Amino acid sequence: MITLTPSVTVGQAVAERPQLSCIFEELKIDYCCGGKRTLEEACRERGLDVGPLIERLEEAGSSAAEPSDCDWTERPLTELCDNIVRTHHDYLRCELPRLTAMIDKVLAAHGTTHPELAEVRATFACLRAELEPHMMKEECVLFPSIRYLEANGGQTAQFPFGSLANPIRVMVSEHDHAADALERLRELTAGYVPPTGACNTYRAMLEGLGTLERDMHRHVHKENSILFPRAVQLEDRLGRLSEGEPKCRSGCSTI
Repeated sequence: MITLTPSVTVGQAVAERPQLSCIFEELKIDYCCGGKRTLEEACRERGLDVGPLIERLEEAGSSAAEPSDCDWTERPLTELCDNIVRTHHDYLRCELPRLTAMIDKVLAAHGTTHPELAEVRATFACLRAELEPHMMKEECVLFPSIRYLEANGGQTAQFPFGSLANPIRVMVSEHDHAADALERLRELTAGYVPPTGACNTYRAMLEGLGTLERDMHRHVHKENSILFPRAVQLEDRLGRLSEGEPKCRSGCSTI
């Protein structure tokens, strides 16, 4: 396990100690799309002292992890792909339509007194329009390719898209777009705090958006900081191992 120093990235810290994510959530430090920043850089952006933060992280990291925590830096890539689909993709497939209907209802009832709700609906619609095909591309193209690579480690894979780094680059860019949308939703809703006089549906909508944001942070962290780097490293390693080895008569397998 890495020693936490100012030069350790936020993504590395959460990858090895998932229980630290709650501290970063509390301090509004992005550990998913912003996971490549060092702890020192993240603290500088938030106006925090990195020393006390590291002390707090070390204390939390030395405590027992929650039963749901798993060290995905060591588990098979196939298992991590399956976990992302079951835990995060399935959640989004249920939650995106539910929140769409709820936002529409709240806008109709409160749009006059809260005109920002119109932009909430537009921003959320754009987020949903990108996330749904994004998940499909991962499940139908990228994740099967990663599973294939891991299951056939003795062979050089020739993918129609070239290196895994190519679709991964697209997925990371789309994660950045989603992060921008989530940040805008947080701004428009004042941090998902119910305004005075908010009805129960309004409150439920804000709670749902806040939960969605937290889940997206964990979701993107698993992909950007763990799955994608490990998959690229595996492809590179297998490519080096296969150099100089004679190919079979039928050539390399493709998918």
